[in-house]
Amino acid sequence: MDHVLILSIILVILLISQLIETALDWLNLKAHHRELPAALADHMSASEYARGYDYHHRNYRFGLLQSLVSAAILLSVLAFGGLGWLDQQLRTVTDADVPLGLLFFLVLFLANECISLPFGWYHTFVIEEEFGFNKTTPRTFWLDKVKGYALTMVVGGAILALLIWLVETIGPSFWIWFWLFMSVFSVVMSLFYTSWILPLFNRLSPLGEGSLRQAIDGYARRVGFPLSHISVIDGSRRSSKANAFFTGLGKKKKVVLYDTLIEQHTEEELVAVLAHEVGHYKRGHIYQGLAIGLLQSGLTLFLSSLLLFSPSLSQALGGEVWAIHLNLIAFGLLYSPLSTLLGIGMNLLSRKNEYEADRFAAETYGAYPLQTALMRLHAKNLSHATPHPWYVFVNYSHPPLLARLRALASLQGKTTTA
Repeated sequence: MDHVLILSIILVILLISQLIETALDWLNLKAHHRELPAALADHMSASEYARGYDYHHRNYRFGLLQSLVSAAILLSVLAFGGLGWLDQQLRTVTDADVPLGLLFFLVLFLANECISLPFGWYHTFVIEEEFGFNKTTPRTFWLDKVKGYALTMVVGGAILALLIWLVETIGPSFWIWFWLFMSVFSVVMSLFYTSWILPLFNRLSPLGEGSLRQAIDGYARRVGFPLSHISVIDGSRRSSKANAFFTGLGKKKKVVLYDTLIEQHTEEELVAVLAHEVGHYKRGHIYQGLAIGLLQSGLTLFLSSLLLFSPSLSQALGGEVWAIHLNLIAFGLLYSPLSTLLGIGMNLLSRKNEYEADRFAAETYGAYPLQTALMRLHAKNLSHATPHPWYVFVNYSHPPLLARLRALASLQGKTTTA
């Protein structure tokens, strides 16, 4: 395929993607009415809803600006052959594939950070601060950045170097070996993320003895959930927003509760949140997600092996010779529509799984405490109360609040009480 046609296809893909994203954001904004909807009157106060309305509109305007700036820079760089020019400049330093590729992506990473850093700073210290969420100090902000950079360069650099080396030395069958490596890597990260990575950024401590610990242990024993650790993470160092998550496979199962979650919720609500997370495990969602993720990465790598060796892709980005790193970017851009469709499919499955986990929590613990926990989370985090259906369809991995509350209400009288 002619390189001019390839570049045209890439630019059209990016333009259409930007238009769709902007349209969905606008529809979602318009779906957020200023007045408290009658359906939510029993769930939150008018003042809480008003703050959520203002927060969402502020983030919409800020996100639109950031999105348009990023899109304009990317389209300009591609249209004028900026990536090819960068490749030519770096070839004066080295023309060996692995160091050249690493240097190329390092320059792009640093350039992207120069663009995104001011936006990240403003969002954290202006918008989040204005609405009472920000707990991050400038020192913590920069330490997080430095640690993230180091982790990206060491781990990400090693993975990228392996990928380029396999492409260079093995040829089109590289995808099989890299897929095997990434599969093992994904499983290892699932097992040890909370032990190896998370402590670099947060402090985790065991949940102390007391009524909450006893309630959680009692529930876990009752439903046959082999819980090895219950940890509390110091999320309040960065934000007042609350969350909880479950990690681990096999016998290494850990529940991590944000300290903000413990502060903002009753004991019954906390156990209900845990019951929801246990529901994901009991219904096989953890292994399902891991398996689908591995299959999806295998498909992506296989498709990349069909295109990665075409000189036209490098030429489309302004390159004078075939370059692995240019072709990786070109493939990623061409693959993005399929990636979006796969993401929509994963979101559909995820929303189904969330309903199943809610049902499990309602049946084994109680619908009402989970309802109140969801309402409190929604109000505290100023989440969008009435998102547009199309925005939900494309972007939401969880069902909207009202849909979850209706589903739980239908289970009232059929569930175990706490």
